[in-house]
Amino acid sequence: MSAKPVVILGTLDTKGEELALLRQQIQQEGHPTIVLDLSTRGEPYFQPDINAEQVASMAEEDFMRIKTSQDTASSSRVMIKGAITILRHLASEGKLGGVISIGGASGTTMATSIMQELPFGIPKVMVSSTAAIPEYAARYFGTKDLVIFHSVVDIAGMNSLVKDVLIRAAGCISGMVSRINSQEPLLRGEKASSRIALTEFKFSEQCCKLIRQHLEDLGLEVIAYHAQGVGDRAMEEAIEQGFFGGILDIVPAGLSEELLRGNRAAGAQRLEAAGKAGIPQVLTPCGFDMLSCGPLERREKNDLLWVKRELASRKLYIPDAYRVQ
Repeated sequence: MSAKPVVILGTLDTKGEELALLRQQIQQEGHPTIVLDLSTRGEPYFQPDINAEQVASMAEEDFMRIKTSQDTASSSRVMIKGAITILRHLASEGKLGGVISIGGASGTTMATSIMQELPFGIPKVMVSSTAAIPEYAARYFGTKDLVIFHSVVDIAGMNSLVKDVLIRAAGCISGMVSRINSQEPLLRGEKASSRIALTEFKFSEQCCKLIRQHLEDLGLEVIAYHAQGVGDRAMEEAIEQGFFGGILDIVPAGLSEELLRGNRAAGAQRLEAAGKAGIPQVLTPCGFDMLSCGPLERREKNDLLWVKRELASRKLYIPDAYRVQ
């Protein structure tokens, strides 16, 4: 049996029967489990390993206040904060094999918000009936290595289709955890000194190909990130987690996209992680000559005025395309 348990996140007051089956199936695969209850209203279907009161207390909140509150959003934030604290503690002690959850819109938002705070490499599976909604999907993934399992049917009560989905989801997380347990852990800190991060985009392909070949010939491992906004954010987080010994930031244009509200905005902290970590970083100006925007219906007058003000405040050249009367 695996020494590292699978944490099952969920609201036992609304998804208790389904979570009970999921727990049973994962245990049958040979993995211990920890059920963490995110309920904020009713009584749990069965007794969890970590109850809702304990989760709230880790966020320094009184669960009775949450239970009687009409502010659902605030209550959810408390439970998310408490669960993150618990899971981070388990991860730091090497006692977290993987995480899985089930839910609709609110349940998926809560669970993926928690999963996004866990390090790269820890298996994370979200079984969701809202996974296919484009407006939601990007928020669910964030910058982390989540697996989103589209349940197709709503997870609301037990039936043959829901049971089939849960059995396959249990097999998914169990297989991932088994693989992780059988391989060497990812090197971090000083041990990761031979691993180099590289940002690239379409217009830098040939340059990055030559760089990668040269560094690999020197015995270094090169990890490429697609600088489309999410990829460069993920790289910054990986740097903070100690995965790299150096950075070749060939396409740091996520910074200008952030300043000018482009589609590839990479966050206000772009370019900060390497300096804070004290590791070498090489920058080139590739990509700063373009701004990714659109579709055309987004180019409203207010957006163009905003860009004009931003450029003017920085005393930068204002292209004709942004000269709004």
